[in-house]
Amino acid sequence: MEPKVSRPADRYSPFYFLASLGAGGLAVTFFMYLFFWVDHPAQPVPVFEDVARAFATGSVLTQAMIVVAYLGIAVMAFHNIRLLLWNIAQYRRLTDTATWKDLTTTNAETQLLAMPLALAMSVNVGFVLGMAFVPGLWSVVEYLFPMALVAFGLIGVLAFRQLGRFLGRVLSEGGVFDVTAHNSFAQLLPAFALSMVAVGFAAPAAMSTVPLTAGISLIGSTFFGMTAILYAVVAAITGFNSMLHYGTAKESGPTLMVVIPIMTVLGITFLRQQHGMHATFGAEGAAVETLVFLSRLMAVQVVFLLLGFLVLNRQGYWRSYIFGARDSAGAYALVCPGVALSVMLQFWLNRGVVPSGLVEKFSAGYWAVSALAVAIQIVMVWFTFHLNRRHFGRARGAQPMPAE
Repeated sequence: MEPKVSRPADRYSPFYFLASLGAGGLAVTFFMYLFFWVDHPAQPVPVFEDVARAFATGSVLTQAMIVVAYLGIAVMAFHNIRLLLWNIAQYRRLTDTATWKDLTTTNAETQLLAMPLALAMSVNVGFVLGMAFVPGLWSVVEYLFPMALVAFGLIGVLAFRQLGRFLGRVLSEGGVFDVTAHNSFAQLLPAFALSMVAVGFAAPAAMSTVPLTAGISLIGSTFFGMTAILYAVVAAITGFNSMLHYGTAKESGPTLMVVIPIMTVLGITFLRQQHGMHATFGAEGAAVETLVFLSRLMAVQVVFLLLGFLVLNRQGYWRSYIFGARDSAGAYALVCPGVALSVMLQFWLNRGVVPSGLVEKFSAGYWAVSALAVAIQIVMVWFTFHLNRRHFGRARGAQPMPAE
């Protein structure tokens, strides 16, 4: 018997893992305040002691910034974990329904990769919470890095198992992949999941002082990162070809911008690797090289941002699924590009522009770019709660639309 649908989220789709993902990403955007605006000379990331010192000795503006950062991290991390647990429970129930068979015998099977994607983000959020709220964490961090590598390794195995089932089915049996339903970038979700595993795997490379730990981190993150790039290239080319033939699937229009978070996550992966190679293995790099590298990634992001807005506007997506009567779980895919752009702007400014000498830190130009990143973040916070009210609030009589 079909369960009673009293709200859009009751008609479950694995795309709802993106709700947890978006909340986790927003927690990271608030951590960027501490990362780039609080001094942390003793280690590559700020920890509780650094923030406490800054709060005790800083100005009123500094103290206000820290309070906002902590509130933002706490609230968004809470929603990240709450929505992750809800999704896991709904996912388990889904496996016992007829919908599961339909899901695992069509192109939509790659939606299942939203689970390892969200899991990897939640592990990253766990580290953010530890650094921000746990005193003395850095004294035991070298014991935590191997545990993190194991966690991300297991999530990577889960992603490969799910992806392997999909590829094994469509590549060994003819005619089971519907090219006419490939008219979006929904098939890039596995690449997004693998890149999220890669960035988590790269964290010990940037922070560990143990060469073996850093080396394993470098090798593992390279494997997952290159796999993500290979899959993204193939899926993007074939998907774009299908879109040229059949147009973009309206419900999946937001996936056109999934390239944006993939670029940010891979960019941070390579920055972590670069820092590890310099700090642990003595490899030198010029600041301007980082500036050009990040600028190239941002160029790709801007192109796909413009393309995504062009198609969504022409299709009337905003009127239908964001402010109208219809609902689609795929709308949560729009949170990720905004979060990714906010984070990338922060890294571009603080790891590229400032070290290259183009702008002085804390100058007017610096705050102008920072303000843009914060403005995008604020819009995404509002947008996330707007979607949560639509999908998890009381039904408005709208029929939820499945995200293909």
